[in-house]
This record gives sequence, C-alpha cells and structure tokens, in this order.
Amino acid sequence: MPTVRRLCHDFLERQGLTTVFGNPGSNELPFLADLPDGFRYVLGLHEGAVVGMADGYAQASGRPVLVNLHAASGSGNAMGALTNAVASRTPLVVLAGQQVRPAIGPEANLASVDAQTLMKPLVGWAAEPACAEDVPRALAQAVFEARLQQRPTYLSVPYDDWSAEAGDNAPAVLDRRVERASVPGGEQARALVERVAAARRPALVLGGDIDSAGLFDDAVRLAERLGGPVWAAPSLFRLPFPNRHPQFRGVLPAGIAPVSEAFEGHDLVLVLGAPVFRYHEYLPGRYLPEGTRLVQVTEDASAAARAPMGEALVADPGAVIGLLLKSLDARGEPAGPYRPAPEPLTADGPSLHPEQVFAALRDELPEDTAYVVESTSTNSAWWRQMDLRRQGSYYFPAAGGLGFGLPGAVGVAMAQPGRPVVGVIGDGSANYGITALWTAAQHRVPLTIVLLRNGTYGALRWFGGLLGVPDAPGLDIPGLDFTRVAEGYGVRAQHVGGVEELRAVLAERPDHPRLIQVDTALTTPS
Repeated sequence: MPTVRRLCHDFLERQGLTTVFGNPGSNELPFLADLPDGFRYVLGLHEGAVVGMADGYAQASGRPVLVNLHAASGSGNAMGALTNAVASRTPLVVLAGQQVRPAIGPEANLASVDAQTLMKPLVGWAAEPACAEDVPRALAQAVFEARLQQRPTYLSVPYDDWSAEAGDNAPAVLDRRVERASVPGGEQARALVERVAAARRPALVLGGDIDSAGLFDDAVRLAERLGGPVWAAPSLFRLPFPNRHPQFRGVLPAGIAPVSEAFEGHDLVLVLGAPVFRYHEYLPGRYLPEGTRLVQVTEDASAAARAPMGEALVADPGAVIGLLLKSLDARGEPAGPYRPAPEPLTADGPSLHPEQVFAALRDELPEDTAYVVESTSTNSAWWRQMDLRRQGSYYFPAAGGLGFGLPGAVGVAMAQPGRPVVGVIGDGSANYGITALWTAAQHRVPLTIVLLRNGTYGALRWFGGLLGVPDAPGLDIPGLDFTRVAEGYGVRAQHVGGVEELRAVLAERPDHPRLIQVDTALTTPS
C-alpha cells in the first residue's frame, strides 16, 4: 500500500503541480522526501518573496501553483504577499507543515495552533485533515477549490502523516476531475443581448480577469463592435485592453464620485471581469448618474454579491463576450488608428523624469515584453508613455501591498522563458521582496529589473497631501545602492545616468538576470 506522501506526489504530478515554490522548515522536510525527478523546487529566501514569485508564475502560466510554507511562522510571513494573490484571484495551493499530531494539543514548539483559522479570511478554503488517511483527499480539495474559486487555498498537514499508509480508498483521488461551466441560460442570454443592443450610449468597463482569462483580443473585438468608450476597472492589476487604442479612456479613478462622473451621459455600463468597484480614495457621491444602468458579468460570485449597485450575472465573461459578438451588429465608424505617445517630460537636474525611462522601455524593448510594475508614484507617467497591445503585458500588486513586484517578475519570467520580462520597481518597494534576486540568479532567469530610485516613498507623499498630513515622518529612504545589493545576491547590476546610456543598456539582450538602477525625479500617481 502506498504512503500518503507517494500518493500525494502522484496526484500533484497528474494535476501538473510540479513546480513548488517554498522556504522549508523542519515540519516540511518529510513532504519533500523522495520528491519525483519531474518536480522542480524553487527556493525563496523569505516567505513573502516565495508567495510573490508563485503569484507571478501562476498568473503568467494560467495554472495553479503549489507553495510550501513552514507552519505558523512561515505562513505568517507570507500573509502580506498573500493579500495580492487573493485580490488577483490567483489559484495558489499553500501547503504548510505542522507538528506531529501528538504535539499539537500541548502546543509544542512549531505547532500551529488552530492552523486553518490562521489564514482565514484571506484564503478561499483552509483545512487540516482529521487523520492521515484523509490527507490525499484534502490535498485534492485544496487544488480543486483553488481552481474553482480562483483564489488561494491552505492546507496544514502534520508531518508524521506523510509516512503513514494511505488506505484502500485514497487512490481514488488520482483519477478525479472537477470542471466548471458558467454559460448564461437561454432567458438570461436573451435579456442581456436585448439590454446591450437597446443602449444608445453604452460604455464598457473591463477588469483584470479579462487578461487573466486570455480574453484580451476578444475584448478589443467586442469594444469595436459596441463603438463606445472603454475603461479599465479601478485598482487595476492586469491590463485588459490596449492602452493607446482610440476607444480607451484609461483606468477609472478609484473613488465613488469620479467614477460616477466618468459615466455621465451613458445609459448602460457593462462591466466584464471586475468587481463593482474596488475604490481606494474615499471620495463620496452617487454610485451612478441619474438614468445610468450597470450590468456586471463576473465568475466571482462573491464580487457579484457584495456590489453596492447594479445588476450582476455570475457567468464566464468569455462566454458572454462570444454571445455578444455573435448577436450584435457593429455600430458606427471603425475605431481608427492608435494614439501616439506624447514627448516625454524631462526633469531639472541630473535625475531623469520617469517618462523618459518609460519612453526608453517602449522604444528599445520588444512589443511583446511583459512588465511587472511596482512603482506607484510613477503611475501617471507610466500610462502617458507606454504602448501595450499584447495579452499579459502588465502585472501590478492587486491588493496594493508592496513586495509583489520584484518576486512577481521572477515568477512571470520563469513561467514564460521565451518572452521578455521587465520588472519596473521603485526603491521603496524593492526592499520588501529583494531576496527574490537570489532566486533569479540561482535559476539564471533572463529578467531585467529597472530600479527607479528617488529616495522617498513617493506615493505616500502624495497621499499626505490628500489627507492633510504634509509633515509625516518616515517617508525618506536615502543612501540605498541597489547595484551593490544585487551583486551581493549574484545579479549583475549597473547604475545609468542619462537617457542615451539607458537606451543603449536596454537594447542589450542578456540571458541572465540584471538590475539597472536609474535616479528619477519625484512624481505623483495622478
């Protein structure tokens, strides 16, 4: 009879979860024993970086990923990074080690007391099996729940369970399949098509789920069929639409009043693949203008249930887009040419304006480059200069928690080794996931990190003005040299001073990770 460990390894292999991101402790070693040859263990030096790398890998690959963490301490270290994975609906399967069963009750060292409660309410599902024989079934549930909910799951397993016999019924999990189909029914489909067709001035709002689901090009076709303006949903973590397309109006502001103002004059707002809405700044007002109707289509039942206004249809946005493309006639004139980027702004003094950096990225790097961005204070400059027309071109920390960007870039690059990947990282955020540089060096990941150094938490300075706190302490971070830090982790690095030098460096195509440090002027997110 096989052991629990052997059976679980077989199950994970059949499900395609053979890349494991982790930082092990003693409780995790029994699970890692006899790991099959086809598995790849990606070591991270801190649990936050581990989850960030796994998040990027899962988003870029479109598949669930296994994360191996150490009991309560390792799980706790990972929770900040996990908030981003929750908000981006990334299907991570977090497997944590637990003390042996007789040691949990007496709270021996490294016992995780009430382990499943530790990660709630972050994860979509959490458990600790009641006995060793239930571990294979529980692991299968963790994988299937992650897929179905598109949200991280958490399983705590006492380490003496792995060597136990699996039981006669346990092998039944090996052949299990769980699938989901969410296509609107006949009456639902008819009503939706009639509502969209009858709208005089429809507007389209697209969320990050459109890009995650591979619907980028389909969304362009639908927008051009409808002929109206297109916005990206606020608090954007993936770009669902080409940002220089003539119908694109940008990312909606993350406040109630300005969102409502954007919809003035539109009788229908169709929201696909996004919550309604992930506001940030508290700018109160009416949710919608008078006479505006909102219809939300999402696979996220929780997002549909908690929305404060509008109608919601819990369905596959891809199926709805296909239905509308099949049923609607084209409106008006063709979309026209894409908008050119403006001349980049320049800065006084030796530092570059971030727009100069982004214009160099746009001009010197291939069109299919994927960018992982965590430089909040340069957000406005980013969208003024970039020209992103491909699926999977943009990743951003979905919950706003710093520490995703650098590890996330490593994960995206590992998942897509044939595609150029660039991390655009601010000096304030880089410190939260800096240990991911070591993993990139060890795996020789072909990745470029462009480190924007302005010596301060720029986004917080902007928020200080919004909140009437202009003199808050702790906002400056002088004296950081990331070239020396990167070299200490084994990543080649250089500091560039001018635009032409930056362009020349970006034109190179190394087959290893590198860090380019650029001093930039302080800008604001909007």
